[in-house]
Amino acid sequence: MKELVKKLRKYEIQIRKAINSQMKGDFRSVFKGTGLEFDDVRPYQYGDDIRTIDWNVSAKGHGTFVKTFREEKEQTVFFILDVSASQEIGAELKTKVDIGKEICGVLTLSAIKESSHVGLICFSDQRELYIRPGKGIGQAYQIIHEMVHLRPHHKGTNLNKAMSFALNTIKRRSVVILISDFIDENYDKNLKALARKHDLVVIHISDKRESGLPKLGIIPVIDKESGKTLWINTSFGDFRQKISHRLEERKSRINDFSKKHQINFISLDTAEDYVPRLLKLFRVRNQSTKTS
Repeated sequence: MKELVKKLRKYEIQIRKAINSQMKGDFRSVFKGTGLEFDDVRPYQYGDDIRTIDWNVSAKGHGTFVKTFREEKEQTVFFILDVSASQEIGAELKTKVDIGKEICGVLTLSAIKESSHVGLICFSDQRELYIRPGKGIGQAYQIIHEMVHLRPHHKGTNLNKAMSFALNTIKRRSVVILISDFIDENYDKNLKALARKHDLVVIHISDKRESGLPKLGIIPVIDKESGKTLWINTSFGDFRQKISHRLEERKSRINDFSKKHQINFISLDTAEDYVPRLLKLFRVRNQSTKTS
């Protein structure tokens, strides 16, 4: 636990330094404003949007008044992390779920430094862990501790259930960061709803073992989620090409969906340094905030 926190702190400092030097802005701009809150009323002026008229105040007979708003100073960041059995693929301490937990940890520390409220949902085909949003370094340590010691009770994946829980639980508009390998089907409707309701970031994680099988002849392959052992001839025909194509097709589909519905999307491999990729994502979000 201590070693992981030390590692995450190093990454967090690296990210914050890069943001300050390369983007010339504070970390808050990375997490786009989560919305507006009511501030006051003022007299109506020509050109004001009639939808902002406060009819209750205007009805008092002292003129027509419109509502004014200010950007919410405190933001809520929610992580939705896939901890199903398919996430256990990868090298020791570098599995997909390990990388997902590290990303959650480093971004939690960064968000907490900006006084954001941070919450966590871990899921398989059931909800495995839910931590209500809170602020302060104690909240960050609780999230990291619970993730490190989490032992999921179920092996399957159900993205629909996870997103449905998030849609029903997260009431105020938040920055939602969904981390998964997306080995599931028929979740587009809820993913679209999540993007409409919140500021959504999708992080797809894969491992080279899923696409780069060597020619080893007939070998046993264990399906992590079902527990079944399948005997596969890795040297037969275009088997390896089909496996690789399936992964690329999945990434491409999620990428296209994200572009269509204005979702920030990145795809990471467990073997790569994810910090530069996160910085690139932040740069895009920073620029879109300035132009929005």
